[in-house]
Amino acid sequence: MSKIPEELRYTKDHEWAKIEGNRARVGITDHAQNELTDVVYVEFPTVGKSVGQGEVLGTVESVKAVSEIFSPLSGKVLEVNKVLDDTPEQVNKDPYGAGWMVLLEMANPSEAAKLLDAAAYKKLVGD
Repeated sequence: MSKIPEELRYTKDHEWAKIEGNRARVGITDHAQNELTDVVYVEFPTVGKSVGQGEVLGTVESVKAVSEIFSPLSGKVLEVNKVLDDTPEQVNKDPYGAGWMVLLEMANPSEAAKLLDAAAYKKLVGD
């Protein structure tokens, strides 16, 4: 059974967003990292890049596959989690904490209302 924190918002593509004022911290869900298995590399967008909701934000590479990360919200990339350059396994160990990937400045905070809440995400993944 996957961990699905109540305070986060989710996409159907298994990304999460933690809304922090006009910013959103983004990563992949526990379900996603379980499916990928051992994460060996994370490719980030350039800091300062603007992305639209649903656009590719980067990729996660595991021993099994390479998966695209889609931005749950529109915004500008303020920061990337450089810790993952040296320890990409943090995505597996702590997907909602140390394994976060990107910090966005939201262009349109109302988009968060379109994301799934924890109950809807649980239903999606069958937990």
